[in-house]
Amino acid sequence: MAKVHPNRVDSDLPATSAPAAAYGTGGEGAAVLTVWRKSLLLNFDGFTVFDAKGDLVFRVDNYASGSRWEVVLMGAAGEPLLTIRRKKLSLGEHWLVYEGEGGDRPRFSVKKHANVLQGKALAQVTRCGLDAEGGGTYEVEGSYARRCCAVYDEQRRVVAEIKRKEATGGVRFGGDVFRLVVQPGFDAAVAMAIVVLLEQMFG
Repeated sequence: MAKVHPNRVDSDLPATSAPAAAYGTGGEGAAVLTVWRKSLLLNFDGFTVFDAKGDLVFRVDNYASGSRWEVVLMGAAGEPLLTIRRKKLSLGEHWLVYEGEGGDRPRFSVKKHANVLQGKALAQVTRCGLDAEGGGTYEVEGSYARRCCAVYDEQRRVVAEIKRKEATGGVRFGGDVFRLVVQPGFDAAVAMAIVVLLEQMFG
């Protein structure tokens, strides 16, 4: 059976208060993360994410333990990096992404595209508050079911991609294991939050 990643998870990893910007970039290159659609905890849904060295960098464990209206993206040691909340009483699917355990001021607003005529358009990600000063809107396009998606900035540059992962020998893992490629300058934690939201919208 193909191995997702060999490295163990250390229980005494130091906690960090801010999301990492580019795990496993190796300097100037893009960060290539392996996303496993499985929680580290038994009987829980979620995600486990490894960097290029096989070290744990992100995890989501709380789908089954609480409401699907709120999901927390955590670091390797279980520290909350981003809190994703569905906006109530809104038309369509509208989510807000907060720093850490949440608060009153979201960093991002994410809306699911409802117009089927837009083809490959899946969602729109808009910066909020202070984050908006660094750029405005991102478009997510492709097919999440096929694990083939891209996140574009306002200049139509790809800042993150979801791709199928192939094991050694060309054996496919299927949809539960895939790659998340994050370009330099784009927050890897935000890219992973977009993956979580696509799972909520289209999973």
